[in-house]
Amino acid sequence: MVTETYVRQNGAWKLAALSFTRLLEPPGAAAPGGGAPAARPAQGAARTPSTAGQRVMGDIAPKLAELTDRVLYGDVWARPQLAPRDRSLATVAALIAMNRPDQLRSHLRIARQNGLTQDELIEAITHLAFYAGWPSAVTAAGVAREVFTETQAR
Repeated sequence: MVTETYVRQNGAWKLAALSFTRLLEPPGAAAPGGGAPAARPAQGAARTPSTAGQRVMGDIAPKLAELTDRVLYGDVWARPQLAPRDRSLATVAALIAMNRPDQLRSHLRIARQNGLTQDELIEAITHLAFYAGWPSAVTAAGVAREVFTETQAR
């Protein structure tokens, strides 16, 4: 088990590398140290597109698409420690803070599917204006308008 002391002594980069390496192991692989196979959450537990990577970049970056689908959506999003709704809010907040409108567009749709309301997402954008910067929030509000208008038209 990775402890807080381990992270302090070895740095977060080593923890990230260890975690990523573990994520790439096939389901049912022995746990580190030869223990019992690690239990994995059922794939697709979160309401996320399991082929999003293939759709977005499969033709140009097939390995990145495969890792996105298998590791990010198939494993990370399926972990039980955060509900899909909470993962969506965290992801939307990160994308707003990094001013990534293209990725924000799809994650706002996913956030709605995962139970976040339009009002909650707009409130998150407003809140983040003071932490991520006004330009990022204004960009996010424009993207949200597009997504919500598109959703209402369906």
